[in-house]
Amino acid sequence: MTTTVHAPPTTPESTEPERGNWHGANFPTQIVVLTGRSLRAMLKDPQIVVFSLLHPLIMLTLFSQVFGKALMGSIAAQTDSYINYLMPAILVTTGIGAALQSGVGLVTDMKNGVIGRFRALPIRMGSVLIARSLADLFRTALQLVILLLAATALFGFSPEGGLAGTVSAWLLALLVSWSLAWVFLAIASWVRKEEVMQSIGFVAMFPLMFASSAFVPLDALPGWLRVVARVNPLTYAVDASRDLCLALPVGAGVWSAVGTSVMLLAIGAAFAVRGFRRPL
Repeated sequence: MTTTVHAPPTTPESTEPERGNWHGANFPTQIVVLTGRSLRAMLKDPQIVVFSLLHPLIMLTLFSQVFGKALMGSIAAQTDSYINYLMPAILVTTGIGAALQSGVGLVTDMKNGVIGRFRALPIRMGSVLIARSLADLFRTALQLVILLLAATALFGFSPEGGLAGTVSAWLLALLVSWSLAWVFLAIASWVRKEEVMQSIGFVAMFPLMFASSAFVPLDALPGWLRVVARVNPLTYAVDASRDLCLALPVGAGVWSAVGTSVMLLAIGAAFAVRGFRRPL
């Protein structure tokens, strides 16, 4: 007597990947998705958008109307309009304020649990920082465009460098802002306190802005302040932006501003990633 052993019925192999083998999206996709998430979060809070636009518009109005006539004699050799002299500096200084908000926003995400949830997902932490910086860079770009349109429509901004010079100055301001954003992200990743971040930001912003050639020529500053302004890195960025806008001879100043920005970006990114990996 023989017995027949029947093999168990075969089932077609599943074409779906096992869940345990999924390691998340690739790095560029993570950056795109997280950048979109940060932009949507900004748009859902109109107060952030409104007040981020009001501050530079108020500064533009006050400085152009208060200092315009008083300083025309000092800047006549460069241009016949104070708004043409002032606007390149407003582009750069506005970028500093936007860079500070990158650090504050990162601290906020750490405190409200968003970063903690990201760490539970297959997400590379570097993509979170890059996405935050790119989202803030996009907001800054839009902010500066609105500033340029307002300055043109309301105050007659019409630089000798034309559209090409203005766009070049706009791009330089974005590079400066992005590099400083990484510096503030690095500080935020180590400090992790909103109050301390804002205090550091204000302590850094005001000397950078006012002890520079942003609003008055260096010759109009007191002797000791002129020495400080000459070594202020913001002076080089403002002077380079102004040379581009006013069609002045562009020497090594532009390349110095670009090189300094790239160096700050690289150093800030390295410290930001290292500090961000620390436990919350």
